[in-house]
Amino acid sequence: MTGEDINVTLETIRRDIDGVDTVIKVIGHGPAVLSLHGAATIEGHEWARGLADRFRVYLPFHPGFGESGPAPHVCGMQDMVVHYLRLIAALDLDRPHLVGHSMGGWMAAEMAAVAGERFNRLVLNAPAGLNHPDYPSTDVSKLAPQDVPLYLAHRSEIAARYFPGGSLAPPAEQFIAARAKEGEALGNIRKAHGMGHPNLRRWLSRIPNETLIIWGDKDRIALVGQAELWAKEMAHARIHIVRDVGHFAMQEDPTCVTAIGDFLAG
Repeated sequence: MTGEDINVTLETIRRDIDGVDTVIKVIGHGPAVLSLHGAATIEGHEWARGLADRFRVYLPFHPGFGESGPAPHVCGMQDMVVHYLRLIAALDLDRPHLVGHSMGGWMAAEMAAVAGERFNRLVLNAPAGLNHPDYPSTDVSKLAPQDVPLYLAHRSEIAARYFPGGSLAPPAEQFIAARAKEGEALGNIRKAHGMGHPNLRRWLSRIPNETLIIWGDKDRIALVGQAELWAKEMAHARIHIVRDVGHFAMQEDPTCVTAIGDFLAG
């Protein structure tokens, strides 16, 4: 695939999963990668172009997020795990690589702990979910709006591009409506145990997959010290710390995407 090919528009496909209209963006050619976004869709999917020359990347919107339809029945992360296991079957994916970002990392970890044999390699990018008292995470919903970019990226101008007035942002009313919709869906996921699970650390040893834990050392949302906690409990994990980037590591430093691609390529 040439550089020009990578600049094509992402394809859009959709599947009905237990009554939820699930929209998936797809790009690239090669082994399948299922990538799970975080607690909002602010930063979009442009980063995936960096994998499109080696992989076919599936980028679903979680139920109730982005372009996917509502899922008022969701009352915890278990519902999301079942949703995605059904989606993998609906897409006829055979042991795709699994990538999760932030809340999507928590989601991917639970999926791998339950059904790791259904996946090839696993990437956890600054995953949420452990809630260790020594490494408290930042609740973005409690920040003043003008401060959110300061927490999402070490260079706040990178994150500011995705917020109203930024070069990559939708109109303000569209941005606000999207955050309201996604905030409600996030609230449903958090109903059971908040942004994590009290037993998640106990489950990590069940993950059989070769795993890359990638983290920006200036992350103010999920503190980088957690990386060692994750890796300690997993039999086949390695850590890749990226200097001078925050929670939006892939947007701040494209070499993060290259590192993910190199790991998945084995």
